[in-house]
Amino acid sequence: MAAGKWMLPVALCCLLATVASVDRNNFKTCEQSSFCRRLRSLEPQTSEFEVLPQSLQQFKQYITLTLAHQRTKHEYTLKLACVKGAGSFHMQVDEKQPLSVRYRVQDALVQEPQYGPTKVESTSGTLIMVACGEGDGVKAAIQVAPFKVDFFQQGKLVVTANGKGMMRFEHLRHKPEPKPDPNAEQKEGGDGEQEAAQADEPPADDPGAWEENFKSHHDSKPKGPEGLALDFTFPQAKVLFGVPEHADTFALRHTATKGTDPYRLYNLDVFEYELNNGMALYGSVPVVYGHGETSTTGVFWLNAAETWVDVFSTNRDTDVVSSLVNLVSWNSQTEPPAVNFISESGIMDVFVLLGPGPTDAFRQFTDLTGKAPLPQLYAIAYHQCRWNYNDERDVESVSAKFDEHDIPMDTMWLDIEYTDGKRYFTWDHHKFPHPVEMIRNLTDLGRHLTIIIDPHIKRDGGYFFHNECTDRGLYVKNKDGGDYEGWCWPGAASYVDFFNPDARRHYADQYLLENFREQSETVGIWNDMNEPSVFNGPEVTMLKDNLHHGGLEHRDVHNLYGHMQLVATFDGLLRRGQGRLRPFILTRSHFAGSQRYAAVWTGDNMAEWGHLQASIKMCLSLSVAGISFCGADVGGFFGNPDGELFSRWYQTGAFQPFFRSHAHIDTKRREPWLFPEDVKLVIRDAIRKRYRLLPFWYTMFYEHERSGLPIMRPLLAHYPTDVNAFAIDHQFLLGDQLLVAPVLDQKQQRSREVYFPVRGDGQGDWWYDWDTHRKHTSTGVEAIPVDSYKVPVFQRGGTILPTKERIRRASTLMRHDPYTLTVALDREGRAKGTLYIDDEQSYEYRRGQYLYLEFEFRDGVLSSRKIDTTATYQTDTWLERVIIVGLGKTPTAATLYTDASGAATGRLELERAGDVVTVRKPGVSMLDAWC
Repeated sequence: MAAGKWMLPVALCCLLATVASVDRNNFKTCEQSSFCRRLRSLEPQTSEFEVLPQSLQQFKQYITLTLAHQRTKHEYTLKLACVKGAGSFHMQVDEKQPLSVRYRVQDALVQEPQYGPTKVESTSGTLIMVACGEGDGVKAAIQVAPFKVDFFQQGKLVVTANGKGMMRFEHLRHKPEPKPDPNAEQKEGGDGEQEAAQADEPPADDPGAWEENFKSHHDSKPKGPEGLALDFTFPQAKVLFGVPEHADTFALRHTATKGTDPYRLYNLDVFEYELNNGMALYGSVPVVYGHGETSTTGVFWLNAAETWVDVFSTNRDTDVVSSLVNLVSWNSQTEPPAVNFISESGIMDVFVLLGPGPTDAFRQFTDLTGKAPLPQLYAIAYHQCRWNYNDERDVESVSAKFDEHDIPMDTMWLDIEYTDGKRYFTWDHHKFPHPVEMIRNLTDLGRHLTIIIDPHIKRDGGYFFHNECTDRGLYVKNKDGGDYEGWCWPGAASYVDFFNPDARRHYADQYLLENFREQSETVGIWNDMNEPSVFNGPEVTMLKDNLHHGGLEHRDVHNLYGHMQLVATFDGLLRRGQGRLRPFILTRSHFAGSQRYAAVWTGDNMAEWGHLQASIKMCLSLSVAGISFCGADVGGFFGNPDGELFSRWYQTGAFQPFFRSHAHIDTKRREPWLFPEDVKLVIRDAIRKRYRLLPFWYTMFYEHERSGLPIMRPLLAHYPTDVNAFAIDHQFLLGDQLLVAPVLDQKQQRSREVYFPVRGDGQGDWWYDWDTHRKHTSTGVEAIPVDSYKVPVFQRGGTILPTKERIRRASTLMRHDPYTLTVALDREGRAKGTLYIDDEQSYEYRRGQYLYLEFEFRDGVLSSRKIDTTATYQTDTWLERVIIVGLGKTPTAATLYTDASGAATGRLELERAGDVVTVRKPGVSMLDAWC
């Protein structure tokens, strides 16, 4: 739920609710954002920064240099270091002697960067060559004047910093005195001295340099102008992607044109957001990747202030960037693509990720920002939500109806109306008189409950938590030092200062059972409105000159606010479960590293086909930016989907990592059984597909924690040389095993065009239709027949997928059910796959209580072995069925050998139907090695 209804103070202290599509007048353009207006460059320039070579200092793991602005002579410190074992550089630029300490982002990285040997190979009056000492061919060439840095991977130039000369760095300064009367007589030589001293000052006519107004809101800007900008060129790339969150194409569009805004990173509550543009949304992950046939590199701009990202691309047909037929035109481009990061404050804190492949670059980013921990199994099953389920009876009725209609469901959700007057950590006992009993009833059915808790706190003298935050000084302050007051769902509200360790701890304490007693340790938490949303604030958020703990200005940390709420919530849930249970949190606001704490959904979408399509684009962009646990509101938050859109959205959501249906309070009820029978049955079929594949999903989530690779992946991740696949964002990969191409258009009723990608050797993989096992061996576009039930999903030849075929009311009741393996053979008649098994809820797996198995089919033999031989988990699950597709010859018999006896246990039952061979009831324990 979000600000679909904005409530503002009006006469008689009433709250007025309105619903409308996004009003762009409420949100700034680059021209209205003074630092963007000042620092944006649309054409290459000659940089005015130069290196002072004599300032070079060499340390074992980094070097430092002094940069100087040629006209102002203001000096800056450049630090360059090789990231240990990563194939990446860390580059920082800060003022050498700032008037006050400039903010450096904290809490986003999983740990402080670990550096490896950083050596100066050579130095001259024009060039300084730096190499990483681990023999991985990673080097940087620092040009003295004009300043730029070229980054090399195995002798190939892959990234250039400041190649377009767009670097800007507004140093902190004292506010100038009012200008004298221009008619007054000036001292001799005064004009030249003043011009030299203030050559990089904001233009004299810029009204936003020292204070800024937007609509009725005033920003006092106590430090004055402090913006910065730096461009990065990707010489080997043909496509750029990343910098979520935007409701736009996966491949970034060209923006560096007058009249077009850059992509904006500034966490905002934008309801009914528009599609196909770079407007700011709920989260910001400032990482961009450049990809070409021979190289994938990335730039991680670690800055939490408002940021704009201009994209320079020679492919400027922005309306068709996703279409297949236009991609080959990129082969003839003459200029490499580039981006220009423009931030309001902070320092230049940059990680250059040198790949060389897509998965290398993705892993380098998650090595820095962390991997999502393995969730409980129920969290990746199906969730049922709306704003709002009315009362206990409603919750119990909906749960019972899922059973009545034989539709699996794991979690019921409650939006803000469950609270006592929008006071979090309380219940409305008129609607929910017995919350603990209600939770227990769901738990007894194998189900869970998730409740919403937002960061705004109702200003009410009768509300315990508000009084505690006031007395302890735990709220965000206004510029004058008083508790900041804004408006949100409760009316007058203040906001917990999550940058204050004491505030985080006290907030986390509220989740403990001894404090919030009417819950259980199994309840999930939904942190919404945490951009933060302030209905009467500038751009529906908090004033930039508000103050946080330690004197931090909100402008420096805005994009981190929601992330810091997650840190506190995760701590509270972890302690609530006594360190045993894995917390489940869903967040709307996010930053780099938020994946360590929560899943993310794409916010206030609409019941339109375009928003269904956008769910894939947005989750692909989030996935490559480290946030794999992503999904969209199935059916659209706003509006009333018809049966076709609703069922197609379920079919898409069933193959995205987070799978939840959610709706606005003003929409019609839309539980599946309220639609016609034929629609309900299609929805049930889609949800059951999800449950069949839960072993595969669970294994992917575990492997994500190990490797950091995305779960939902663009085609270029595994087909990096196929130019036609670079910008495809209407289909996607799950791991490297499944190709998913949902029906996304009302016109696609009889067929769906699917693109089968080309490998580096010029051949294509074999792909097997998940439903029919039909083999597809060609590459390129193929029209796949569809009906209302059909979701075009294909298993790659050479893979083995685990499933469970006994669908129950909830995933928790499937724990002891047997497995089925589907073996899809490649051209060589081989296949491999993995399966992960544990207790599905606790952290015991981190203490070695798990099974991680590898299956291999080779030379007609299917075998199973432990990957981690020291780990173990006592499971009673067993192998019920093996389905083999792609066999050239029909086997006459199958024999099972286990490590328990070493002898054959007898012949197994075989069944052949077309090209599919099924081995029924091998009956072997998943604990045993066998062949």
